[in-house]
Amino acid sequence: MLYYLHHLESIWGPFRLFEYLSVRALLAGFTALLIGMIYSRRIIKALAVLRQPERSAQLMGELAKEGGKVPTMGGLLIAVAVIPSILLWAQPNVLVLATLFCLVGMGGVGLWDDWLKVKHKSADGIAGRTKLLGQVLVALGAILIVLCDASYRSSLCEIWLPIFNGPLWSADSLGLPFGICLIIASLFIILVCVGSSNAVNLTDGLDGLAIGCVITTTFILGVVAYLVGNHIFASYLRISYVPGAGELAIFASALIGGSLVFLWHNAAPAELYMGDVGALGIGGALGSMACLIHQPFLLAIAGGVFVVEAISVMLQVAYFKRTGGQRLFLMTPIHHHFQKLGMASTKVVTRFWILSFLCGLLGLLTLKLR
Repeated sequence: MLYYLHHLESIWGPFRLFEYLSVRALLAGFTALLIGMIYSRRIIKALAVLRQPERSAQLMGELAKEGGKVPTMGGLLIAVAVIPSILLWAQPNVLVLATLFCLVGMGGVGLWDDWLKVKHKSADGIAGRTKLLGQVLVALGAILIVLCDASYRSSLCEIWLPIFNGPLWSADSLGLPFGICLIIASLFIILVCVGSSNAVNLTDGLDGLAIGCVITTTFILGVVAYLVGNHIFASYLRISYVPGAGELAIFASALIGGSLVFLWHNAAPAELYMGDVGALGIGGALGSMACLIHQPFLLAIAGGVFVVEAISVMLQVAYFKRTGGQRLFLMTPIHHHFQKLGMASTKVVTRFWILSFLCGLLGLLTLKLR
């Protein structure tokens, strides 16, 4: 907890820098990047024996990801880089702990799934319902962590729309007993966290695709978390003010640093795959962060690529069942549809990165549309 070094300012003046959120955020990203660079080769070597068949590649009639020669569970590299960085630079509060719990907890569910795939040399891991139950329990655990601090209990019930200058609904505006409001808010937060977790997982199908979109979305959420945690900026922009939410900017910065290291090795041709341990964990953390700064709908805008990927799968399934076997897309998630049309994988990834960047800009633009 290097934040507390600012108390030693009287001993050495530069220690006061550790009090500034912007300085700690930058250092958190750099620390995660440095740790990842130091340990990446060792982790890749250790994971080299853990290889799993890729369902998408099998369905397309191709060799399963270069014959299964690339190690999986690369999300562990991100975790090794990100978690120490957060613990070093963030001032601990329930918002940081809850988001970290989502990252680790849902990552743990993904790790179990990845391990079963590797162990049984199959593309099938844990049962879908079991995975969903694990994700729900992790999201519920994150909510309970926030509830441990009485000052955040009423704040947990607030949901804002990006274009409104007030909450869409809150414990006060609904006129319902607080317990009922809290239950409704908790169900919504669980839905966002689980949905975000699975959406990122669905996007993780081409080299560099998911992690590139993660970096953009995380940056946008980090900027908004910084603004939400500052009373002056929050008042000026007419967004919700959440004391302590600025520390989530440090979480976001560390996640970006770790993601950049992973992208270094995951860019085509990939040396390492994220696996469910990374996709589920990162998606859950993004969902938690968005809810705790009262901006879940901003996540849907800034993370538009993830939303489209998830919707494409749901539409495909619904259309398949309704028409008795016909397909709306050549293959889902939708990035595979474009591959089937003959577009090179690298071009699909690059274009989706561009779309993710534009979605991020649109998310930032909503801060002024109030």
